Amino acid sequence: MFKSSLGQVLRLLRPFWQRVLLALLLSALTIGSSIALMMTSAWLISTAALQLGITSLGVAPTAVRFFGLSRAVFRYLERLVSHDVTFRLLARLRVWFYERIEPLSLVQLQAFRSGDLMSRMVTDVETLQNFYLRVVSPPIVAVIITATMGVTFSFFDGRSALVLVLFMLMTGSVLPLLTHWIGNSIGQRLVAQRTQLNSYLVDTVQGMADSLAFGYTTRLGETLGQMNGRLSQTERQMGRLDGLQNGLSVLLVNLAAASVLWVAIDRVEGVLLATLTLGTIAAFEAITPLALAGQHFGQEQTAANQVFAVINSAPTIAEPASLPAPLPERPSLALNNVTFRYDADEPPVFTNFSLNVPYGTRVLLTGESGAGKSSLINVLLRFTEYEAGQIAVGPTDLRTIPHESVRQLFGVMTQRTHLFNTTIGENIRIGRKSASDEEIVAAAQAAQVHSFISSLPDGYQTYVGEGGALLSGGERQRIALARMLLKDAPIWLLDEITANLDPITAVHVLQAVLTAGANRTIILMTHRTQLLANHTFAQHIHLVGQEIRVVADTSNLAGRWFTSSRKA
Repeated sequence: MFKSSLGQVLRLLRPFWQRVLLALLLSALTIGSSIALMMTSAWLISTAALQLGITSLGVAPTAVRFFGLSRAVFRYLERLVSHDVTFRLLARLRVWFYERIEPLSLVQLQAFRSGDLMSRMVTDVETLQNFYLRVVSPPIVAVIITATMGVTFSFFDGRSALVLVLFMLMTGSVLPLLTHWIGNSIGQRLVAQRTQLNSYLVDTVQGMADSLAFGYTTRLGETLGQMNGRLSQTERQMGRLDGLQNGLSVLLVNLAAASVLWVAIDRVEGVLLATLTLGTIAAFEAITPLALAGQHFGQEQTAANQVFAVINSAPTIAEPASLPAPLPERPSLALNNVTFRYDADEPPVFTNFSLNVPYGTRVLLTGESGAGKSSLINVLLRFTEYEAGQIAVGPTDLRTIPHESVRQLFGVMTQRTHLFNTTIGENIRIGRKSASDEEIVAAAQAAQVHSFISSLPDGYQTYVGEGGALLSGGERQRIALARMLLKDAPIWLLDEITANLDPITAVHVLQAVLTAGANRTIILMTHRTQLLANHTFAQHIHLVGQEIRVVADTSNLAGRWFTSSRKA
């Protein structure tokens, strides 16, 4: 699983390959300058201690100044470029994650909790932002420095070069494998517990009002404390492992320096002993990050698996292969023996459902909760696939129409229309991004909400709060109506738009909707038929479980049912 995920993350780096190569070069030059500075300084001090005169030092003082300055410059440039790559990868991951989940059906996304999805999009993606710094760059730079140091030390003493290379290979392979073996399960557990905690926090905050009302806050706090305690314990374990790998790294660096000194002490000039010893210590700057990479590899692995478990899901509803003929401006809607179920193991929501809606007519759809009214909207909008039958918009099969074109055909208004935490004007503009301010005002006037908006101190620039919390239910519904009017779709799907509204507000909202949609096809789904006493509908369909009933007299919504049929 992770090999595939790793390949996908690497492919995301492909557009930045020039920056990646530049960052690798700068990283190698930084460590090279540091090594050269240490070796040159050691030789300079050793030679000066012999008091052979200033001329014996040659260009060493100039070289020390050069490598000291170049190290600082290369380090700054390396940090600049490598973090630029990191943040570009992070931005690309976030956008890519959204682009990949957007085509997924609602049924597929409902398999994940909202807090879980948020954790994968935020926490796990941010964990992967270190993919370049921890996984890609360190091994490549370590190989470059190891090869360079082996060649450089061979000019002084071949045996010392061999000892250095062996210690660098051992430290760069055995120690990362050891820390990975110990830390893999810890890292996986850390990511899983963090995801669980984040999901729980989202659910808790979203249900805060109900928790307070029912006195459930103490229990929630205890559960939160238990989760936080487990996460803290895992983080302490990771901290102890971090201390262990740091200690082992320092031990191996010192052993390498002592071994090189022991081998070289009888084989090279005394003035070069400090040069080789300090050069050995400096060379391990390229090796020690590998142990950290091995330690955190489990976190990267788990985060990648969780991210790609979502975005690698194939959409259950594929885009049509070819474009259909242009759709009519005034399309009819016909459902012929449509059967739908959410899962193959579940009973169908409705079976052999047939409905013919000429353009410009009104259809009333009633039924108990779970009868399939909202499911019908999901089917028509291609949010989920229907099992059998045919749906036609005008002469065109719904399955042959691109998804974006399908959703342009329908204006949707539900009891839970989402308002984003931005201004009223921007919430209305969602209906049509290119709409002018004048068109937004016209839509608000048609929705009978313009006078209310104008009475606010900031007018259309008033922020509505999270989910429209700063507005009343009726005000939210009218703004949702203005958004739908701005979209100017030919077919309206209205699902329980008066739910949670008081009777007076419900009547006003319903009147505004039906008046504004006088020249459009309207399919109204509601329980509150008593609000429709002054309105007529071409058809009134009542869903009772698997059964579809047609009301005899649509002008009398209290009339009795006269037929039981699969077709309406």
